[in-house]
Amino acid sequence: MAKKLGVGVIGCGNISAAYFMLAPLFKGIEMRAGADLDMKMAQARAKEFGVRASSVADLLASDDIDIVVNLTIPAAHYEVSKAILDAGKHVYSEKPFVLSVREGQDLKKRADRKGLRVGSAPDTFLGGAHQRVRSLIDGGKVGRVTSGTCYVMSHGMEHWHPNPDFFFQPGGGPILDIGPYYITNLVQLIGPVKRVAALAATPASERTITSKPRFGEKIKVTTPTTIHALMEFDNGATVTFNASWDVWKHGHAPIELYGEEGTIFVPDPNFFGGDVMMTNRTDAVKKLPKWEHAFAVPNQQHAQGMMANYRASGLADMALGILEGRPHRCSLELSLHVIDVMTGILRSGETGRFVAMRTTCERPEALSPAQAKAMLARKK
Repeated sequence: MAKKLGVGVIGCGNISAAYFMLAPLFKGIEMRAGADLDMKMAQARAKEFGVRASSVADLLASDDIDIVVNLTIPAAHYEVSKAILDAGKHVYSEKPFVLSVREGQDLKKRADRKGLRVGSAPDTFLGGAHQRVRSLIDGGKVGRVTSGTCYVMSHGMEHWHPNPDFFFQPGGGPILDIGPYYITNLVQLIGPVKRVAALAATPASERTITSKPRFGEKIKVTTPTTIHALMEFDNGATVTFNASWDVWKHGHAPIELYGEEGTIFVPDPNFFGGDVMMTNRTDAVKKLPKWEHAFAVPNQQHAQGMMANYRASGLADMALGILEGRPHRCSLELSLHVIDVMTGILRSGETGRFVAMRTTCERPEALSPAQAKAMLARKK
């Protein structure tokens, strides 16, 4: 496929480097411009990655930009994505792509009116490890999944992120910031969620930044940072989900799924690769041999472990979906349902009541090893 869609970025902060760096791995997209309210940040990224620096207005008016990647802070995602759609361009947003079901439904109406696509991170569920789990479940290797557990617990972002404020404001917190990785993966593995319940707490009202350049500065915490949730899925499975930024250490696996015939241990859905372990009935737990999937090779490192080195795969799949006339996997419908689940969890934490989901979605199409390989423009 020779044709490529031109991609521009709004928000040239920390995460933008991953998109600019990794997009060339894929067919169907070409990074062309970066924009930011701080023109110096746009110019720095442009120089680093060989694209042009642009104002937001100029980027939205550019004829060579087909898709705009929205990398602004979560509180700005809706307004920025709305402007992108109104400018006649497809939008792919970092997670969470909106902060309410109402906002997501409005973006859908705007996109539908103009025949545009909306996509959203996370795309880590397209990774080889998680697609292998999908293949095992779809193949009936552990029978019907009846229950499971999820744990994502640490002591927050203030010790490594240069500007961690938004993590502790409405729109942040472990549910809306890290939850999308876990809940999106669960939906693609099990199916949509029926209802949720939760307990929520904010043990610390302020945090002390220990990263540079703001070492020692204190920031206010205005969103829950410890949440214990229960999710009931349409297929009857029940999964507990514990998310916290108030835990120093723990010994829980990221995700365990319990089926009628066995158990699958799923690696961290914040990353594309990792070891998949499984047992059937009374057999010993075994690490499964390597699966030859193009998005399973962990070959970059950062301070937090293996970097999500196929970060632009969801963006590329959307572009290829546009070019090929097929649905894309990181769809608005999937992302909106995950927003419904997450905001429902937070609402339950406030009210103490079960919250029924207002949306549903189909599981995204699985991504086979052959399909993943076909998305790559060149070998790494």
